[in-house]
Amino acid sequence: MKPIWIVDDDESIRWVLEKALARENLATRSFSNVRDTIEALKTSKPQVLVSDIRMPGESGLELLQHVKSNHPGLPVIVMTAFSDLDSAVAAFQGGAFEYLAKPFDLDKAVELIRRALEESLRESDGEQAAADTPEILGQAAAMQDVFRAIGRLSQSNVTVLITGESGTGKELVARALHKHSPRAAQPFIALNTAAIPKDLLESELFGHERGAFTGAQSTRRGRFEQAEGGTLFLDEIGDMPFDLQTRLLRVLSDGHFYRVGGHQSMKANVRVIAATHQNLEQRVREGLFREDLYHRLNVIRLRLPSLRERHEDIPILTRHFLAQSARQLGVEAKRMSDQAMQFITTLDLPGNVRQLENLCNWITVMAPGQTVEVKDLPQELISGNTISQGGPINSVTSNNAPSVVTVAAETHIVEFKPVLTESAYAPSALVGGAVPVSLTVTEKRNWIMLLETEAAQMLTAGKSEVMDILIREFESALIKTALKHTHGRKNDAAIRLGIGRNTITRKIQELGITGGKDD
Repeated sequence: MKPIWIVDDDESIRWVLEKALARENLATRSFSNVRDTIEALKTSKPQVLVSDIRMPGESGLELLQHVKSNHPGLPVIVMTAFSDLDSAVAAFQGGAFEYLAKPFDLDKAVELIRRALEESLRESDGEQAAADTPEILGQAAAMQDVFRAIGRLSQSNVTVLITGESGTGKELVARALHKHSPRAAQPFIALNTAAIPKDLLESELFGHERGAFTGAQSTRRGRFEQAEGGTLFLDEIGDMPFDLQTRLLRVLSDGHFYRVGGHQSMKANVRVIAATHQNLEQRVREGLFREDLYHRLNVIRLRLPSLRERHEDIPILTRHFLAQSARQLGVEAKRMSDQAMQFITTLDLPGNVRQLENLCNWITVMAPGQTVEVKDLPQELISGNTISQGGPINSVTSNNAPSVVTVAAETHIVEFKPVLTESAYAPSALVGGAVPVSLTVTEKRNWIMLLETEAAQMLTAGKSEVMDILIREFESALIKTALKHTHGRKNDAAIRLGIGRNTITRKIQELGITGGKDD
């Protein structure tokens, strides 16, 4: 284990902490200023860093900023005077693990350092495990074919079309193709074309110029520009609007595109990997997908097998997901009994690998013992009922309103979602300006937990523009709810939300919301 670094210009503070940590058999290294600390970080790294804020020369906040930029996983405890509240706030905003108010209780200081130490060691173990784990797991013959195809295709710039059922790992394969390609040092940009409103998708792909449409207050780079020199992964390509398919075909044909509202041709040096769970040939026959675009995308097709075709991989996947879930939650990994593992292996999981992962998350949280038996699994699975694409559901009751613990298909850790009664948000509950049923304090906290979970998942997955995406979804939900409450009257909705009429009109256009009307 690496030592704990103490940074303080006060020699007595350094001495006291050194002695206290030595009694705990914890090695330390001390510095009197930020400059020497930053210099030392070039050649070595502590397990935990404890730093004062106010020191001659550079401040502890500058050191914190340097550490978070260059060593983001290193916990930093900031020491500050009781009166220096602004510094404490700035420390948290800068990513500090915790702050220690001076004068501090020595036992509490050691306890706080131990907590940071445990967090640091857990983070290191997780990083090592992630480094030791293959990107895609599978021993079945069908998966070996996929691995061989990735090996052959990775050194090529050819366009690849990945097909397969939902939850089979299409984005993982796309990332593997990028990681092992000559473009690996350049960006990998992923976009789910089915998740972006039609009116915004063109701007997301190609960017827009300032003033191109209402609300376009500045020039914005699209995903093609963001992926310059790297790989652009277009998920659910089968759901792309027909008129946008023409623009995509142009880029694939000659490598040129225009920003929305722009007149200057842009050159794209991007490898495109597309994916879909749909039958594109059928959509071509139905006139929903351009045949020429289909042939442009279908240069090399890579089909991913469903979990039904690789039952022998379920045990290794289950053990992997149980260990991963345990690391995320900071608990000991659960172990499946032979009978329980055999039972899971025989299940038909329509959500494929994603649903299996969600089941493992459920087991980590809900199973009572360390060794999981068949009886500990969700009742829906035992009775032969599975929730398509969504994993198992287990109901829990409360005094106020029923709520469920659900493992949703698109998430990677367990979500706790309140279930409101039908009258709470049904349209009839809003007639005449009636107010929906109030949420309990716990339920209000639950939606915040869901937001935190979604943000954590997106950040972990390396998604870009996370704040922009979540703010859009948040604003869209607020405005839609307000319009429903005011029977579509935009001015009333704006007043209720505390925003201006022009603002709500602009937001409605930007977010592609329908149903609003002038008062």
